[in-house]
Order: sequence, then C-alpha cells, then structure tokens
Amino acid sequence: MTLKSTLGKHLAPRVTDLAPELTTSFVREALARAISGVGPLPPAASAADKQLTEQRGNVDRAIHEVIENHVRYAGAQGFVTNLGGVVTAALTIPANITGLALIECRMIAGIAHLRGYDLDDPRVRNAILTCLLGEDSVNALIRKKKLPAPPMALATAPTHDPDLDRIISAEVTNELISKVAGKRIAITVGRRVPVVGGLVGAGADGYVTWRVGRYAERELLPRATR
Repeated sequence: MTLKSTLGKHLAPRVTDLAPELTTSFVREALARAISGVGPLPPAASAADKQLTEQRGNVDRAIHEVIENHVRYAGAQGFVTNLGGVVTAALTIPANITGLALIECRMIAGIAHLRGYDLDDPRVRNAILTCLLGEDSVNALIRKKKLPAPPMALATAPTHDPDLDRIISAEVTNELISKVAGKRIAITVGRRVPVVGGLVGAGADGYVTWRVGRYAERELLPRATR
C-alpha cells in the first residue's frame, strides 16, 4: 500500500465527520445528477450525443472526446479545490470529492450511452460506479470476493442484485475519499505554496480521470449497433 492510499484511508473518518453528506449514498446522488444534468452541465447522454454528431457518427472518436473533455473538467475543479494549501484543506476536501465523483460519473455514463447501454438500468448504474474504482481496485475486490465480477459483467447480468448496490456505493465512497484526501496530504506535506498545490491538484485529478475513462472505454464493450 502506498503512502498516499494509507494516509487517505486514515483520513476517511475525519473527512466524513467534516462533511456528513459524504455517506455512501452521495455517490448514487452524484451519478443521478450526472445522468440527468446539473448546473451548466447537460445530461450525460445529451453531451455524448453531441460529441457523436461532431465526430460524424464515429463512436470511438466520440468516446475519446468525452474522456478528454472530462479530463479538462477534472483538472479545473482540482485546481480550484487545491488552491488553499494547508489551512483550507478541511473545507475543500469534501468539495473535491464531490466534484470528482460528479465529473467521473458523467464521463463514464457518456461512454456507456455511446456503447448502447441503458442509463436507467440499475445494473448499468452499478457498472458505471464500479468503473470509478479503476481496474486495479476492481480486480483486487474480485479476488477478495467482495465484488462478483467486473463492470461489463455487472451491466449485462441476468438480474439486478439490490444487495450489490450498498457494497459498490461503500467501496466507491472509500476509494474517492482515499484518492482525494491522500492527494491533499501529498500536496500539503511536500508543497506548502497554495498555487503550486492547485497545479498539482489539477494534474492529479486530470490524470486519475483519464485513467478511469480509459478503463471504462476498455471495459464497457458495445451492446448495440448504431
């Protein structure tokens, strides 16, 4: 286990104390808002369809653009929420977690839509949230028998398992807290200059989002011919 993940996991209880809304239900809410649209961001499917039109019906190119756009969104929110340095960490960590969850959920939902999945299907929603964990974490959870299968198999399972909703929500919440809190400690311990922290935060969030997007692209194979 890396120093970042260790610190993140130890910080998890403290972060949820500071932001009680960051319970396991918040990732479901983030996904619902990402799919339906929130603020200036239109629904995930609409944004994905716009990219498909711009790429003249080429699904692979549209997915590439969806990923690149959300990497930029993640970098922007990572910069803003990591500007404050040590003093404001307690306030901005929850915002960073929520922002990253919303952006990555929207990106994966867009990819799933372009690949022919029904975003209202609870099996597909579980698959989207599982993609947030990343390939290494998913494989580790499967080995430990905490997850029954990778995202593609969850999305295409014969039936929906409601018990799996709670397990996936808890794992995703812990993973997001670990990523963001661990990153913040790495920034503030090594670099106490706020603007530098913002730049590091932008790069870290952008890179994490790119990796998640690429995993979702590989995992969620086409379901229908357009």
